[in-house]
Amino acid sequence: MTTYDVAVIGGGAAGLSAALVLTRARRSVAVVDSGAPRNAPATHMHGFLSRDGMAPTDLLAAGRDEVASYGGHLVSGTVHDVRRTHDQLFLVRLSDGTEVTARRVLVTTGLHDELPEVPGVRERWGRDLLHCPYCHGYEVRDQPLGVLGGSPEAIQHAQLVRQWASDVVLFTDTVELTADQRERLVARAVGIVEDAVSRLVVVDDRLVGVELADGRVVRRSAVFVRPRLVANNVLLAGLGCAIDEDGWVVADATGATTAPGVWVAGNVSDPRAQVITAAGEGSATAIAINADLVEDDVRRAVRDFRAGVLAP
Repeated sequence: MTTYDVAVIGGGAAGLSAALVLTRARRSVAVVDSGAPRNAPATHMHGFLSRDGMAPTDLLAAGRDEVASYGGHLVSGTVHDVRRTHDQLFLVRLSDGTEVTARRVLVTTGLHDELPEVPGVRERWGRDLLHCPYCHGYEVRDQPLGVLGGSPEAIQHAQLVRQWASDVVLFTDTVELTADQRERLVARAVGIVEDAVSRLVVVDDRLVGVELADGRVVRRSAVFVRPRLVANNVLLAGLGCAIDEDGWVVADATGATTAPGVWVAGNVSDPRAQVITAAGEGSATAIAINADLVEDDVRRAVRDFRAGVLAP
């Protein structure tokens, strides 16, 4: 079995960016990806310099081609578990029985969004039910916009969305506003609807409004929501990495976790990372991993030198 220098688990922007840097550094790299990126519902991505408006699938396809062109090995499948072997390597086992062995592991499995249980939300997710104004706000600018409540963070989210449109309505949906919060919303002409939300109204495959429990419909062209962000950290926990009280892996500025040889980049450790940010994190972490491998190479070379074994 081939032992790679690095096994990258997750083939999104962070993982592919790291793999590109590592393969160009002449490291042997295997990228394992399940083919289910978080931004799959989105037709375009924005805010990525020189790639603004590009389909996320096209970015990943280009990244895979680049990694492969430098000798990176791309493996399709879902990782079942990762364990450390007796000789301090990592054995990555896929659900189909495939195994990959590596000296270091980089986990870039991202996160998943827990959405409100409102009829229509999942069906419109990434289309006209949106989460990030920086990613999608410009495309729905100056339209009647809504913000689904249900959490204290939604109030600030409404203030943020107000940057892109003058007609913004916050659906508080069981969250009681304080006098200060109400004043701040009213001061910026953000509408407040305190009735319970029943469903999103869709006509001809297009969001047209938000229906309340009493049957009234508030016309909206797009709605924003703050989903609960949950790290895909099962593999990291299994490797003994420290996880904080909110479920995020503990890592230093380079992406190194508390488990030796295990690194992270992108949304699995940074919920705020956008595509371009995740790619940058992957690049920086790859450089740190390579430096760690160089130190290991030196240690092994000195050991062999002292034993009378010449370097190849």
